[in-house]
Amino acid sequence: MEEDKKVALITGGSRGIGKQVALRFAKQGFNVVVNYVSDKTDIESLEKEIKAQNSDIDVLLIKSDVTSYEASEEMIKQAIEKFGKIDVLVNNAGITKDALLIRMKEEEFDKVIQVNLKGVFNVTKAVVPYMMKKKEGSIVNLSSVVGVVGNAGQCNYSASKAGIIGFTKSLAKELASRNIRVNAVAPGFIKTDMTDVLSDAVKEGINAQIPLKRMGSAEEVANVIYFLGSKESSYITGQVINIDGGMVM
Repeated sequence: MEEDKKVALITGGSRGIGKQVALRFAKQGFNVVVNYVSDKTDIESLEKEIKAQNSDIDVLLIKSDVTSYEASEEMIKQAIEKFGKIDVLVNNAGITKDALLIRMKEEEFDKVIQVNLKGVFNVTKAVVPYMMKKKEGSIVNLSSVVGVVGNAGQCNYSASKAGIIGFTKSLAKELASRNIRVNAVAPGFIKTDMTDVLSDAVKEGINAQIPLKRMGSAEEVANVIYFLGSKESSYITGQVINIDGGMVM
């Protein structure tokens, strides 16, 4: 029955990792709520792809800015009105504005923190009361290996992703008694629109640093996120799983 279907909400889901996460959950029979900010063509294409993959899936597309708590709260209300629940939240929305600290503008630091870290706070805070009422749920946050080891030219991004790790571990302790699990994934170099623009020489240099000698795919990240969101990981909470081909051990 429709009401028995699980529901997954993915922020920043119009392309890249977010898109593959939405497709992965839909493939497993989840109804999906996909948040996006722009790229209307991309999001409409995703809806068609999901429907082609599984015609029984309901898709709710919501344009919303995760940096606004009011907008995030309204997004969650729309999802609850449509489906009555949210079983899995995937906080994927994120941006980069890279520069060495000495050249980084204050607004470049603030914007990355607002989207990447405050956005996780906003959406999660809006979702948690509904999960607490159900006494069940799974939250998966997108961190990064640079949140673990840092990276020159990414003080803002690294700080936001390190903050997500602290947020994940703290929230996991707060919500465990309510049977709500909170985990994070930390991707390394993944083939996306951002890495596609790199030169072959740069890509070869990156691959040389990775024990598996290749970049990962968005599908490989989505597989781990699905695992953490599913019952198959029912005894895992407060963890950060690197998806990096062994780059950070």
